[in-house]
Amino acid sequence: MAIYITDECINCGACEPECPNTAIYEGGVEWELEGKSYGEDDSAPSGAEGFYSDEFFYIVPDKCTECKGFHDEPQCAAVCPVDCCLPDEKNEETEEVLLHKKEYLDSIGR
Repeated sequence: MAIYITDECINCGACEPECPNTAIYEGGVEWELEGKSYGEDDSAPSGAEGFYSDEFFYIVPDKCTECKGFHDEPQCAAVCPVDCCLPDEKNEETEEVLLHKKEYLDSIGR
């Protein structure tokens, strides 16, 4: 399952540079993946509702692999000083799916 950042986030930014998939964005910053994007002035693409934030850091589920293939645990959760990077039960994925997603992201250069 993907990781998400709760509204307990203090915007310290510790998580962003730790993400090997560049899946973490500062609040209000747009993201893009193969032509699919979302920003403050856009309507959310299918499946994107509920994770974009203009107030605090957020994680794009399409880019989150829980650090599979890189680390033994999600690095955002490991460095978060307020423990607000949690597993997203709405986005459950097997290890096989997460590793496939990593391969795909590697192939497109994230």
